[in-house]
Amino acid sequence: MVRFLPFLYYCFLAITIALSLSCQATNDEWVTDAHATFYGDMKGGETMYGACGYKDLYSQGYGLETAALSTALFNNGSACGSCYEIQCINSKWCKPSHNTIRITATNFCPPNYTKTVDIWCNPPQKHFDLSLKMFLTIAEYKAGIVPVRFRRVPCVRKGGLKFLLQGNQGWYLVLVFNVGGVGNVADVKIKPSNSPNWMQMTRNWGQNWQFTKNLIGQSLSFQVTTSDGKIVQSNNVVPANWQFGQTFEGSKNF
Repeated sequence: MVRFLPFLYYCFLAITIALSLSCQATNDEWVTDAHATFYGDMKGGETMYGACGYKDLYSQGYGLETAALSTALFNNGSACGSCYEIQCINSKWCKPSHNTIRITATNFCPPNYTKTVDIWCNPPQKHFDLSLKMFLTIAEYKAGIVPVRFRRVPCVRKGGLKFLLQGNQGWYLVLVFNVGGVGNVADVKIKPSNSPNWMQMTRNWGQNWQFTKNLIGQSLSFQVTTSDGKIVQSNNVVPANWQFGQTFEGSKNF
């Protein structure tokens, strides 16, 4: 029996390692049927607003390491905040260094059904509209458009989850950003200080979540769930004397 226990231990260890490697291989799978173009100049050109609701990509920590996603990837806004690794492939215009870039989904590349050419963002095509800076990291400017492969990667963020409060006295719109982990938020709940219960918020657009009730004068807590089912709770992250237009940062992230 004494000799049998070490045998069981090593069997268990081998199975654990095998499962770990299997999961890692699945997470690292590349999707190859995609393309990428660019917009603007080296300074950006589309760094404010957009279909995900981010107000200023620089001040909110995203900068030019961003992309607008085609319909097939955008998924009605639920992909906002997700992160991707992208590499140029199968083109003479790919940089010989075979660089990869990591970007955050911050906007939507709308389809154009009135044209028969340059319809890269039309369904069912997978497409990334990159900032010029990101495009030039993987391909030559003269290419205009290149085939790429991509995969989801974890989002690395500094600090905690951030909440921008917008709206009016009876209607609240909260932008959730600086989200780590898988990056895209699937569910948000709110709890004002005078309530013992968490209350459901609904997606308005992009990563803007809405709630209809007068919460003036109460501190607010948020429970954020990302698309992989993980939850971060930010208790009393918003003080009772908050005002619309203010941003508050929690102590935790994914």
